[in-house]
Amino acid sequence: LEAIEENSPAHLREELGDLLLQTVFHAQLAAEAEQFNLTEVLQEINTKLIRRHPHVFAEGEATSAEGVVATWEQIKAKEKGSARSSALSGVPTTLPALMHAEKTQAKAARVGFDWPGIEGPLAKVQEEAAELVEAWEAGAQDEEGRRKLEEEYGDLLFSLVNLARFLKIRPELALRRSTEKFTRRFRRLEERVALEGQELSSLTLEEMDAIWEEEKKRL
Repeated sequence: LEAIEENSPAHLREELGDLLLQTVFHAQLAAEAEQFNLTEVLQEINTKLIRRHPHVFAEGEATSAEGVVATWEQIKAKEKGSARSSALSGVPTTLPALMHAEKTQAKAARVGFDWPGIEGPLAKVQEEAAELVEAWEAGAQDEEGRRKLEEEYGDLLFSLVNLARFLKIRPELALRRSTEKFTRRFRRLEERVALEGQELSSLTLEEMDAIWEEEKKRL
């Protein structure tokens, strides 16, 4: 992701090489254990792509990207059969939390469990934000209070991910870019303070914020 964000062909080439190394390495281990080899890995993904794209390789039809995805999921569900008992099955639990929420919501939406328009998720964000404030005002001094606060915060994050889906924004990418923007501005703040022969710790929050706002206009 970092290489793609940098728009650096050299860095992307390096990272793709690292990914390819893992594929070749594990295929070689499997070959030595007489389980499968790299050729079989390539044959399997090739067969899968052909099978799940009937609009390209067979007589199927698809008039939109959404239709292509829906067909892919239908064929995938048939292939998995009874091994998956839920429409939400197949979302890797090892994914980063934002991506896990995004994929879970998308799977629910594919079977019709979704808002008809953006007004729904917008209202849900406002509702969850209000509940978070309510939980905070109720106090979080004991374990139950902290648990409730965490729960409401999680609900707010989940609703924001859902809103991002309606806005066609990738939440993981959006958060990464906002973090990078903060990092650039903070480093510029450090540079400004250093040029003036000062330390950040010697400035008040108001003084730091004033410099921050100046740099915000420049970057």
